[in-house]
Amino acid sequence: MKNINKMLAECFGTFVLVLGGCGTALFGHVGFIGVAVAFGLTVIAMAYGIGHVSGAHLNPAVSFGVWVNGRMSCKEMLLYWASQIVGAIAASAVLFGVWNAAGMGATGVFAANGFGDAFQTACGGPETGYLSVSMCGAFVVEALLTFVFLMVILGATDERSNTKAAGLAIGLTLTLIHLVSIPLTNTSVNPARSIGQAIFSDSASWSACGQLWLFIVAPLVGAALAGLFYKCVAPKETK
Repeated sequence: MKNINKMLAECFGTFVLVLGGCGTALFGHVGFIGVAVAFGLTVIAMAYGIGHVSGAHLNPAVSFGVWVNGRMSCKEMLLYWASQIVGAIAASAVLFGVWNAAGMGATGVFAANGFGDAFQTACGGPETGYLSVSMCGAFVVEALLTFVFLMVILGATDERSNTKAAGLAIGLTLTLIHLVSIPLTNTSVNPARSIGQAIFSDSASWSACGQLWLFIVAPLVGAALAGLFYKCVAPKETK
């Protein structure tokens, strides 16, 4: 029963994250800063709303980093992954339904993640603020920013820290990450968020699903490195 509660919480939390963050990107007309704030706000809200149930990972990379750090079992991590991906796809499906209900035509990029010239063109070209980043550059950006994100999460939720402020610290960090990388990759650092939006993306000049692998692998690599590095930076005290 406890695992079911955690799975439901993760599914709901990830649903809200994608609905709030990607929904703002699609319908909000608030620019890069507004989208960054929206993602940060959803994480803060879910951290305090369901954090006491599941920890509010909302992201397979977060669960992976927590597992590498030794704070959860492999079985629990896999259950989290399944819940997060289902929640993300469900939210993307709702956004797709709203998109069609509003008569907006082909979805195009649909707030999916990508890199390179074709992605920049699909987003509307350089004048929209998007940059053309190479595959290696995108991989480094996603892995590095996920590493930073996990280091903050592991530190803020460490029992030796002031965990009452953890949700705020994590949400603000995610906002900062989006401010840095939306123009580069549309910011993933979250495989579930990338999977959901890629499924419903429909661009004639660029394939979100074709580049999806990077937004799964890179965040997991960054999260794993953070999980290991945090053990070195803040080893548990031995009595």
